[in-house]
Amino acid sequence: MINTQPQKRQSSELVNCRTVLIFVCRQHTNILLTMDQREHLFWLLGLLFTASSGEVRYTLPEELQSGYVIGNVARDLGLRVMDLRARGAHVVSDGTVRLFEMDIASGNLKISQRIDREELCAQASVCTLHYQLLLEDPLQAHSLVLDIDDVNDNSPVYATEEIKLDILESSNIGRRFPLESAQDPDFGTNSVRGYKLTPNEHFTLEHSTQINGVMYPELVLKKMLDYETQREHVLKINAIDGGNPARSGTASILVRVLDANDNVPVFTQRVYKVSVPENSPMGTVIVRLNATDADDGLYGTITYSFRHTIGELFEINHENGEVLVAGVIDFEEANSYELDVQAKDGGGQTSHCKLKIDIIDINDNEPVVEIKSASANVLEDCSSGTMVALINVYDLDTGPSGHVTCVITENVPFKLVSDVKNYFMLVTDGVLDREMQAQYNITISATDGGSPALSSFKILTVTVSDINDNSPTFTQTNFIASVLENEPVNTYVLSVKAEDPDASSNSKIQYQISKHINTEDASFFTINSETGKLSTARPFDYESSVHYQIVIIAQDGGKPPLSSSCTVNVFVQDQNDNAPVVLYPVQSGGFLAEELVPVDAPRGYLVTKVVAVDGDLGHNAWLSYRIITATDPHLFSIGLHTGEIRTVRIFMESDEPKHSLVILVNDNGLKTLSVTCTINIGIASGLPVLNELLEFNAESQNSYNLTLYLIVALSIISCLFILFIGVFFYAQLCKRSYIHRSNSRSLPVFPTTYCPPSFAEFSHCGTLLNDERFDPFLTTGSWRGDFRFSSSTDTDTLKNRSAAYQKSTLRRISVDRPAIARAGAQHPFYVVT
Repeated sequence: MINTQPQKRQSSELVNCRTVLIFVCRQHTNILLTMDQREHLFWLLGLLFTASSGEVRYTLPEELQSGYVIGNVARDLGLRVMDLRARGAHVVSDGTVRLFEMDIASGNLKISQRIDREELCAQASVCTLHYQLLLEDPLQAHSLVLDIDDVNDNSPVYATEEIKLDILESSNIGRRFPLESAQDPDFGTNSVRGYKLTPNEHFTLEHSTQINGVMYPELVLKKMLDYETQREHVLKINAIDGGNPARSGTASILVRVLDANDNVPVFTQRVYKVSVPENSPMGTVIVRLNATDADDGLYGTITYSFRHTIGELFEINHENGEVLVAGVIDFEEANSYELDVQAKDGGGQTSHCKLKIDIIDINDNEPVVEIKSASANVLEDCSSGTMVALINVYDLDTGPSGHVTCVITENVPFKLVSDVKNYFMLVTDGVLDREMQAQYNITISATDGGSPALSSFKILTVTVSDINDNSPTFTQTNFIASVLENEPVNTYVLSVKAEDPDASSNSKIQYQISKHINTEDASFFTINSETGKLSTARPFDYESSVHYQIVIIAQDGGKPPLSSSCTVNVFVQDQNDNAPVVLYPVQSGGFLAEELVPVDAPRGYLVTKVVAVDGDLGHNAWLSYRIITATDPHLFSIGLHTGEIRTVRIFMESDEPKHSLVILVNDNGLKTLSVTCTINIGIASGLPVLNELLEFNAESQNSYNLTLYLIVALSIISCLFILFIGVFFYAQLCKRSYIHRSNSRSLPVFPTTYCPPSFAEFSHCGTLLNDERFDPFLTTGSWRGDFRFSSSTDTDTLKNRSAAYQKSTLRRISVDRPAIARAGAQHPFYVVT
């Protein structure tokens, strides 16, 4: 009867039924049941007992074919079939032989290869296989117990087809002659249950039981033998097992009648019990058997032999009875052996004894480490306690030698946790950082409790998967670059570089210019999103702005992406792209300024001053003045850097009353730009000579006394420290785009229209300065050459001035010379033309 119904834990009512059934069985132990009834009873008892234990137990016979469905494990355990695949359900055992497998799609437990109970359990009374159904995430273990029932698939077999017996004719009636037992690998009722002997007049057959409960036949003499009448008797013995249908095996018994031999060999012990360690070397003496015979001569010579042997593990010395190791003894294959030893004298008389050999287990098996399930990758941000692998550790030895401890030999952020016997979970035990270590080779060491202990190792490689936990980092937080003005679009400025220690797409960096900060500055640049190469998007004008500040953002490819930023300061370098512009004298509208100089003007008298500006800065804005054409080249000179026109000598009567000068103004660029202007000068008599328009000479310098020099020297020394501080703060203010504005109210006034509109918004670093009040300053010269333009002055008024008006002005100045002197003291740069 095949019973593959699952047996699970039941309710208290079923436990009570089990108690009643046990009581009934105890009260009716003498009742004879049929085989089917016994199997039903045993199945019911097994169902009740296993139900209370919580195991799912299946009972099935041996010799079932591969693919046979034992039962639906998912249904019997109350699991959903869809969860089996999702949770990696699989059936595992301590050994390497896989007799069963589970269909994940249906939850059925199937036979994967032929089951032979005799091979699995030999002559064990109960053949039970234990398996574990493991489910992961979270880890669950369910016990699967399979009871293998024996079927009558083997017939009784004798070791030899012919059994030879030598019996003395003087043997008494009733003497017993033990015969060799037939061997049947089947168990229980399917093993040998009886023997039959062919009818004859001299012998009958009876049964005896060995120490281990095995039945063996004995030939009983029921009629005296007569050597002279019949020397041999041939009998047939038939061994029958208890299967349904029964199987049998037959052997011949050849009885040879011997002449009288009065004594038989006698063993000193009927049963010998010895122990031998497994793996004992071949030739090791296990025990020496001893039998004696009171007869002399041939009848007293004893030879020893095994009635049947177990493989080729043992051998016996036929002469002295020593039992030796002849093969490899393995405790894991069998822990004990029982042998029948025969002592036979020269007259053919025999006696028998039992030799029971117990095998002593030694620590000869290393622990076995099997990786049942492993995750190749684990995220670096996984929480502590995340399961990485499931490990099965076992040892085929028994006792302390079979007790295994499992540890991790390295100092790694992992640990072993065991909730099920012989199973360990490898879980995370710390913070993982792929950027610090991307892979771990974890050595798992298993050591048994033997002496000496045996160990085995297993290396498990765990790869840490990357997450986007690192922002890109620029090599610098601030970058400084310079670019020439007027360069074409896409001119290279600089390259920024950011690094991200993450891997794959998490480290792929894209560069972009921030549009939220300095939007106007950002419009001047473009950046290659892949390489970080910064280029110009528009030409620069140094005169409009000399400094641009942008913010570049580096963003990685993670989800969500991370980013960082850096600041790029770009300074525009000036080029000589602006020609000088003459502000005074005005050269437009057909109007040419005419300057008057007193005929009595001494040498070095200031006639007028050419005022020019350059939109460039620095060296490109340095202007120089030269007279290229003059009515009399030896009468007037011009300051190279000041533009002041002065007399070279005093006027003579032969000099022309009117002179025309063409002034060339050059800048200081590599490629010089220039402009010219024309000045008409008239020599007038009657005009006063102003001492303020004379150059300082050595005589005027001598008017200062020694006290003044000392005061000046002390003042210079005292101001050096103040000057140093002023320069320092001025440099800081320049860096922050601030400009110092001087009070220009005290300077002489020129009309605003003398300054071209294109110069109204020049940079603060050039020759021209942008004033919120539209008061641009002109180039510096001597104290007599500075001017200021006021928005309140009308240009037409200046153009319509006549010579008479100028003369009257000069007369008024000469009359009021003390006032002029006071004005000169207050405004040392005041000039009248």
